[in-house]
Amino acid sequence: MTDFGIAELRTSVLEAWRGSPTRFREDANAEEDLRLGGYRDRLLVELAQNAADAAGTGGTLRLSVVDGELRAANTGAPLTAEGVAALASLRASAKRGARTVGQFGVGFAAVLAVTEAPRVVSTSGGVAFSAERTRQAAADLPGVAERGGAVPVLRLAWDLPEDEPAPPQGFDTEVRLPLRAEVSVEDLLAGFAVEAPDLLLALPGLSRIEVGEQAWWREDGADGVVLVHGPTGQARWLLCRASGELDADAVEGLGIEARERPEWTICWAVPVDEHGVPQPLGEDVLHAPTPTDERLSLPARLLGSVPVESSRRRLLPGPATDAVLANAARTFVQLVLALAPEHRIALVPVPDFPKSEVDGTLRALVTAELRAASWLPAQEDGVLLVPARARVLDVLAPELAELLAEVVDGLAAAELSNQTCARQLAALEVPRIRLAEVVALVSGQDREPAWWAGFYAALAPVAEQDATAREELGGLPVPLVDGRTVTGPRDVLLPDFDQETIGALSTMDVMGLRVAHPEAVHPLLARLGARDAGPADLLDAMRTAVERSMEDAESGFDTTALVDTVLWLTESTGSRRGERPWLASLALPDTEGEFRHADELILPASPLREVFDAEVIGKDAPVGVLAEELAGRWPAEVLAAVGVIDSFVVVYEESPGGPDHELADEELWWQAVDGDLNPPAELLGVRDLDLVDDQRWPQALRLLAEQPETWQAVTRAGGYTGWWLARNARLAGAAPREWRLPAAEALTGLYDPIPDVGVRADLLAAIGVRAELTATGPADTADVLRRLADPDRAVPPGVAMRAHHVIAEAVRGGLVEPSEVDLPEEVRVLTGRVVSGEGAVVLDSPWLLAAFAPEQVVAADPDDAEALAELLDLPLAADEVDADALIGNGLPVAWADLGAVVAASELLDRPVPEGLVVVHDELSVRRGGAEHRVTWWVTEDGVVHAEDSPAGLSRALAWAVDRWGDRHLLAALLDDPTAATYLA
Repeated sequence: MTDFGIAELRTSVLEAWRGSPTRFREDANAEEDLRLGGYRDRLLVELAQNAADAAGTGGTLRLSVVDGELRAANTGAPLTAEGVAALASLRASAKRGARTVGQFGVGFAAVLAVTEAPRVVSTSGGVAFSAERTRQAAADLPGVAERGGAVPVLRLAWDLPEDEPAPPQGFDTEVRLPLRAEVSVEDLLAGFAVEAPDLLLALPGLSRIEVGEQAWWREDGADGVVLVHGPTGQARWLLCRASGELDADAVEGLGIEARERPEWTICWAVPVDEHGVPQPLGEDVLHAPTPTDERLSLPARLLGSVPVESSRRRLLPGPATDAVLANAARTFVQLVLALAPEHRIALVPVPDFPKSEVDGTLRALVTAELRAASWLPAQEDGVLLVPARARVLDVLAPELAELLAEVVDGLAAAELSNQTCARQLAALEVPRIRLAEVVALVSGQDREPAWWAGFYAALAPVAEQDATAREELGGLPVPLVDGRTVTGPRDVLLPDFDQETIGALSTMDVMGLRVAHPEAVHPLLARLGARDAGPADLLDAMRTAVERSMEDAESGFDTTALVDTVLWLTESTGSRRGERPWLASLALPDTEGEFRHADELILPASPLREVFDAEVIGKDAPVGVLAEELAGRWPAEVLAAVGVIDSFVVVYEESPGGPDHELADEELWWQAVDGDLNPPAELLGVRDLDLVDDQRWPQALRLLAEQPETWQAVTRAGGYTGWWLARNARLAGAAPREWRLPAAEALTGLYDPIPDVGVRADLLAAIGVRAELTATGPADTADVLRRLADPDRAVPPGVAMRAHHVIAEAVRGGLVEPSEVDLPEEVRVLTGRVVSGEGAVVLDSPWLLAAFAPEQVVAADPDDAEALAELLDLPLAADEVDADALIGNGLPVAWADLGAVVAASELLDRPVPEGLVVVHDELSVRRGGAEHRVTWWVTEDGVVHAEDSPAGLSRALAWAVDRWGDRHLLAALLDDPTAATYLA
């Protein structure tokens, strides 16, 4: 074996110590600093480094405890003289070149943590160190005593004992460390077992580490994945390596050894599972290449030849370190690219507080490199994005991302929209595309309707769960059936009708009509405000366009499509006139080429053209004639449904609010029915009656009777139509209410029978031709009074009396307010003559008649007298007779004492009245200074007086028994109280 010049090395050291006590203290302090400082707790690290340097590649390190010694056997290059010199120098390594980390350099001082007598045995020889032997050799030095016997163990090398065993079979070198008594073998080996897997990553020269009975070994895969096997299984690491050479400026400030070895190496390692999915690290330390105290928070482990301080625990600041870290950041991108695209985002450092100054620097460098490199998976297959120019959807919607990939440049893969990636993307400053921006991006896109349906389907899950998302989608483009695209689903109609309808709509361009293309329809549209629509809904949706059609037509817009669409939908829905009153606003052409609202036009073949006044139809007239071309293409009922006049039009409103229906004289009717105080429950009126020619009313009336709607309006009690016709229609030159039916003889003299005008009686009665005497209001009452006061009218007395009764009853019933009636100056009296109202009275009691001339008395039933007098502004007859008017001396007699009265009562089967009657031989009353002979009288106190004659007693008796209508029968019976008289 080689002795490596140990004796010479030892002699030179001792001479140096003896020549300079200061040198001894320097060596002792240096070794102590290494043992207690930078190399504490690094025993296995340093042993493994030496083994890796010796092996170069594929080395094995075996750690075991034999006879109280820790033994570290390794394969590879055996010990050399340079190695021995390095072990004994404390300040220099024997290794040069980029391949090694520093075999047998100052790091060997780490063994002093467990021993005072380390030995190195190799196939080429060996060397021993001993604290005890060093103390003996340096016993005469003053510094030894000063330090209490503590000496530098590794400065004096000794030969191995003659019986020192060779290294174990298969190994080239073994370090043997007799353990101090206080060292726990179990704890020592347990600690080695923890460090072993990491060292296999850090030291490429090692491929196997054995600790006692346990073993760890490494397998390098072609895909960069390293498998570290151990007692409990295996660990997978994805590795990415890079190397290069620092320039001269970068290494200028380093030691000579570093300047001689300017090469740098970098290795990034991240755990992966069996499927290659990364398992990012949380907190780690920088490895240079073995662990330092520089804490890191990166997702992967950094192992590199970063310049470190002599303790190997901290980085050495300077240009060289900066250059290596910059290269490490660039290499990190390659590690990311080595992963499957869907897993790369996991290696982006998320924003956090740096664990150290180095951590902050490295995180910033890595993030900057990742932002500028092409590695981020795009939604488009096989494309990699630069994060600085990429965008990501704000919602996780793969189908949506697939569709947007062809619309949005730089769209990142859909899976990156997951919130678990949000922090990483935020660190890369990748902007998120919110739904509102998605809407803006797709607006203006020329796509097939089916594409839009797929787009809505992709958005639906997001909109269903998020109300805010629904608001952002309010401006979604929607393709319409006519080829247009509108902004926003609100008020868009979702077609629910047949293909024929859809086909017709596709050829129509109607402003305001928004019908979605059937191939684009999706439930999302309804969720965002669109609504299902059949033909009726479609027609209703055109209301705005219809109401502005006249303005558009007069402005020169072509409204042909609108007209055809409205008429076609009207026909499709079976709409009838009045169902949609707004259809009457539709602008249609007339025969003059001008546009009018539909309800201002009449069909060319309408029968109303034969009854309307010629001046109301035509150019500049209220009514125009619909263009022949349009009338020929559409059925009359369809045109009528939009308001074109084909027959009389009925206007209906339930609970009308006022006279605002454009009916002739509607305000007068409203006042007549007291509409302001008591509005009618409904309005049912026929329009355009004022356009009828006065000479053609019979034909017009027959037309009204032919249609159920108009007939109902005519016959509605109290309705507008009957009211207007009664006053304004003309039959034989007069209004209907000026005539009576020929059969209405009770009106003889008051009204003339209507001539034969070719109109049936029930229709005549319905329009106001009188069938009976009525007074339903002030106007009717004034008309009856005027006719009664007309001297040229031969009014039979009975008719006059019944007329007075009817109008008095109207006053009593509240139908007529006397102050509202225009009175004639004359009245018709009992004789049938018409006389001045001055001096006339209203008869209020039958006995008063004898006190007045017949030419003075207006006949009335006693019950009607007061109301009639108030209406006619005449006095009652009783008010014109003196209170003490009665003249004569009579004898009070009981009715039962009058034989003729008893006999008459028996014949009539009536009881004889109780009480008295005052019987006079002759009876008179005084009025106005004159006496008037009377046959009976009733005083104000109710006492009945009668002349002793059948005429007087019969009237008094009829009054007393309330049988006034039997007075003439009683007169005959009192004169001859026999059965023959009664029967006659």
